[in-house]
Amino acid sequence: MWREVLLGVLAGFLLLWLVLVALLWRASRGRPDKTTLTDALRLIPDVIRLVRRLAADGTVPRRVRVVLLVLLAYLVSPIDLIPDFIPVLGYADDAIIVAVVLRFATRHAGADALERHWPGTPQGLQAMRSLAGL
Repeated sequence: MWREVLLGVLAGFLLLWLVLVALLWRASRGRPDKTTLTDALRLIPDVIRLVRRLAADGTVPRRVRVVLLVLLAYLVSPIDLIPDFIPVLGYADDAIIVAVVLRFATRHAGADALERHWPGTPQGLQAMRSLAGL
């Protein structure tokens, strides 16, 4: 049972990473300061640390912290909107939910909280700001 949960969480994070890479590529098209693939590869561990830090920060609005904790519980839970055994769609719902929650959290926590808790490079922070619409 715990292996299935662990594999589901890892697969969800992998799919999230792929969605973020695609969004970064799309957002960087037509811009002079394009995001490189290296920046995109480094983004997912930074996003995981960002979620953990934002959820633990008492200065972040309670609603944002609750949404982040619900996201983590949803990812760990074996119950999904679309079961994971359905090819592509099973993990796509997790990735979409994660992307929407991250956008919500970064918009409502504010740019200062994002800068304060961002563990990665300045290029990664700029990419995350672009994705969040800040």
